[in-house]
Amino acid sequence: VQVVESGGGLVQPGGSLRLSCVVSGLIFDKYSIGWLRRAPGKEEEGLACMSRGDGRAYYSDSVKDRFTISRDNAKNTVFLEMKNLELEDTAVYYCTECSGHYFYDVWGQGTQVTVSS
Repeated sequence: VQVVESGGGLVQPGGSLRLSCVVSGLIFDKYSIGWLRRAPGKEEEGLACMSRGDGRAYYSDSVKDRFTISRDNAKNTVFLEMKNLELEDTAVYYCTECSGHYFYDVWGQGTQVTVSS
């Protein structure tokens, strides 16, 4: 599996970003796909997962009111819309296969999100 994660960057608190992940090497619409993040000194955190079938979305409590996951099966792409970003959202964000609140090993290098004033 190969992925291209993009959309990260430097943003001020309260700002927004939209992450994208283009996936190849698998039948995209057969997989539930989600996002997780890794930050120094913190545990890996699964953020959002969108199921393959009904498109149901699962969110962690820390982001459920601020982040929105979506997918475009025709483009093998999953998105993460992030609003009202906080300093604590600073991390490297990865897309990966998921199942509800369970996340599998990451596929790519991730995209860095830095929230700073």
